[in-house]
Amino acid sequence: MRQVTLAYGRDGLTVEVPDDAAVITPVPHAAAPDVPAELRRALREPVSGLPLRERVQRGQTVAISACDGTRAQPRHLMIPVLLEELDGVVDLDDVVVLVATGTHRANTGAELRAMFGDAVVDAVRIVNHDSRAGDTHRFVGTHGDGVPVWLDEQWVDADVRLTTGFVEPHFFAGFSGGPKMVAPGLAALDTVLVLHDAKRIGDPRATWGVTQGNPVHDDVRAIAAATGVTYAFDVILNQRQEVIAAFGGSDILAMHAVAIERAREVAMAPVDAPFDVVVTTGSGFPLDQNLYQSVKGMSAAAQVARRDGLIVCAAECADGFPDHGSYREVLTSADSPEALLELISAREVTVPDQWQVQIQARIQAAHRVVMHTSYLSDDELAEAHLAQTADIAAAVAEAVEKGGPGARVCVLPEGPQTIPYLR
Repeated sequence: MRQVTLAYGRDGLTVEVPDDAAVITPVPHAAAPDVPAELRRALREPVSGLPLRERVQRGQTVAISACDGTRAQPRHLMIPVLLEELDGVVDLDDVVVLVATGTHRANTGAELRAMFGDAVVDAVRIVNHDSRAGDTHRFVGTHGDGVPVWLDEQWVDADVRLTTGFVEPHFFAGFSGGPKMVAPGLAALDTVLVLHDAKRIGDPRATWGVTQGNPVHDDVRAIAAATGVTYAFDVILNQRQEVIAAFGGSDILAMHAVAIERAREVAMAPVDAPFDVVVTTGSGFPLDQNLYQSVKGMSAAAQVARRDGLIVCAAECADGFPDHGSYREVLTSADSPEALLELISAREVTVPDQWQVQIQARIQAAHRVVMHTSYLSDDELAEAHLAQTADIAAAVAEAVEKGGPGARVCVLPEGPQTIPYLR
């Protein structure tokens, strides 16, 4: 046996796995030697278009889109550098930072200070986007494949619109960052429901690492291009959530395309054959705060798990299912994963959070999924058609014994931070 440390909560979790298990982790990359300098370079030497300061004029209002607390974006580094670059051109009273929650819950005041740092919180106005507050959005047209688009009015009304984020593979949008910081990040619920409908989510091209031809990402790109972004600012992180490289540009799609290719090198790994057992994680804090986000770890494992194989997902789930939103209600609305898939496919109108349930149910219909959590009980997981194990090593050993001498084991210690795929 060998010991492997899994990303779990804030402190990690050490487990024993077979010596011959394939352990797939992000390709090691050192942090940029001078992170603030690398961030400034992205604002001054864009991938496309003019530098940031040449895109902004005195007296203009500025809206900045930033990831919410479930994402590992280094907001405390990126936003100060961005504000410094704008210093002398715009008044901080004319700047608003919009937390691009999508359909997630609002971040608390304490969370915002942890995310952005006291200096930023005290210097500029920070507002949680609320997709369900219909009177705070403006209709900006129908874009992509018939998507009616309502965006946060503070974003639409700003003279200057800046996106900030980080780029990593995404389980149905292909890659994060870039145009996703507009929609679904700052979109009204009605827009998100169309972007995440059963037809789009069920398309086989709506998956990790695929952007062109992916119906979700195609529409996300179309919305960003049609509604206007002044400057886009993204980073790529290593497994310690340190900045490897930064990218900027006034053409958000051109910038994002370059960042994607670098992220693909860092975060995707080929394998030769599927595995009987895959141990994965929710990627540790902040991503493994709830079961909803942990579906990404399950999905990463499912890329290389054989049909009917075992997936063990370790996710702390300190925030439960969570209880906000519709995820738990949808997840527990049928008595099996197969029944959930039938229910979702038969709906004429998309229900909030059904997309996460649709992906989870598809995984559970093809594989046996067992969780290891610290905050969800066995009964709560049973509601979600999931089992729980207190001993990951024992669950793996039992599955290997049942699988016989040729049983293959894979471990994804960082969960969806590295996406394996069959050659």
